[in-house]
Formats: sequence, C-alpha cells, structure tokens
Amino acid sequence: MTEELISLENVHKSYGSHQVLKGINLQIAKGEIFGLVGRNGAGKTTIFKTILGLSDYEAGKITIDGKTGPESRRRIGFFIGKNFFDYMNAEQNLMYYCDLKNIKHPKKEIQRVLDLVGLGKAKQKYKNYSLGMTQRLGIANALLGHPEILILDEPVNGLDPQGIADVRNLLKKMNQEEGMTIIISSHILSELEHTAHRFGIVNEGIIASVITETDLQKQKQNVNLTISSADADRARELLQKNGIDVAGVSDQATSLEDYYFNLVGGTKE
Repeated sequence: MTEELISLENVHKSYGSHQVLKGINLQIAKGEIFGLVGRNGAGKTTIFKTILGLSDYEAGKITIDGKTGPESRRRIGFFIGKNFFDYMNAEQNLMYYCDLKNIKHPKKEIQRVLDLVGLGKAKQKYKNYSLGMTQRLGIANALLGHPEILILDEPVNGLDPQGIADVRNLLKKMNQEEGMTIIISSHILSELEHTAHRFGIVNEGIIASVITETDLQKQKQNVNLTISSADADRARELLQKNGIDVAGVSDQATSLEDYYFNLVGGTKE
C-alpha cells in the first residue's frame, strides 16, 4: 500500500470574485512522480502555491506527511517563476538562496546542482541568460539541499529537445536513487507522459480525473490492420469483397494528450 505524503481536501481559493480552486481533492504518494495537467488558468500554479504556503486558501485542508504549518514545508524544493537577481551570475544567485536555506558547505552544494542541470561552467550574469538557461537555474535552485519533495511548474518550458530529455532523465534519477517525490506541471503532454507515474487533470478549478500511467496504457484507440505477407494480395481481395479497405494493424495505446482532450474538450491541432 502506498504511503500518502501530500493531501488536499476540498481546497477552495479565490482571487477577488474569481474562484480559482473549487474544492480540490488530491493525494500524492510518497516516492512518486505526479504530473499536473491543465489549461492556462485552470489552477495548476495556484495548487502549487497553496501547498507551499505562498497563497492562502478560504476553505479545506492541506497536509504534508500528516502535518500542517510552515515546518512541514521545509522539506520541499520548488521552482515557480523566476526569482533571481539580474546583476548576479548563477553561483552568486544560488549563494543567496543557500544563505536563506541555511545550507552548510554552500560552494560544494552550488557546484553539485549546477553540474546536475548543465550550468556548471556558466559565468555570465543572469540578465544575459537564455530562456532555457533561466529554467535550468530555477531547477538547480529547487534542488539545493536535497529536498524530499520537489515541485516544478513548467520546468521544461523554453528548453530544446536535448534539454527536455536531460531534465526528464534528471527527475527520474532523483526519484529512483534518492526516493524524491516530484510534482510537475507541463504543457508538453507527450513529455510528461514519459516522466510521471500518475496524472491529475485540472479543469475549471477541480481535479477532473486522476489516472495512472498503467491505466492510460490500457485505454485503446482504433486498431489499424497491416497486411504484409506472401498472400497479401489474396487477403486484400477477400477483405475488399466484404467492403473492407485495410491499410494495417496496430494496437495503439491512448496517449496522455488524447486522454486530456477527450476529458476536457478542445483540440490538439
């Protein structure tokens, strides 16, 4: 039986008259990678901020390992937005956060996380960073101090294909080797599908569905039949006599992208 680490029970949050979260119920298991999927404005970032205590909520309950309050959140590393100083380089920015987090041996720790995200040799000031470099620095900051829980909001936005693959492999390594619990949101559903163990679909302020990687693979689409053999012509003739035009056979699992659009509507084209 999986151990519950983070729990949101009937959480409501509004900004003025606009209700963003309308009774969020969500449980994250210890040691899993959980993917949060939804449109812009669906409530993903607000969910993250309420978990982190960066945003208040009007009703409901949030617990981390059965506890509430700021002490329970010290175990979390997070990347939500960019909070760095333009006139500092990567090491200087991370030194500032090491001081805030009271991290011992900061120079060694800073080099560790910069090497992990591929910024070990970056010396330029933050204001000269590309979008991909800013994303990498945000992830490095989240990894400072070996957190037990990692929350990442759109971490691969702006990365090239190699950068996306690097982040995916890094997250899987942290999860497998350090048992890190990771919650991640992304607009790149095909990438998220290859990273997370479970997926929560956020739509209009609620969790519309939670599906596991295994259950997603069990959902089948149309079957395409491909005839490729010595008697292909005979097979085609028999099928055509019965009004069937066959191009191929394949048993294709539903993708996370298809599941999402089928659930909440919209188009992926």
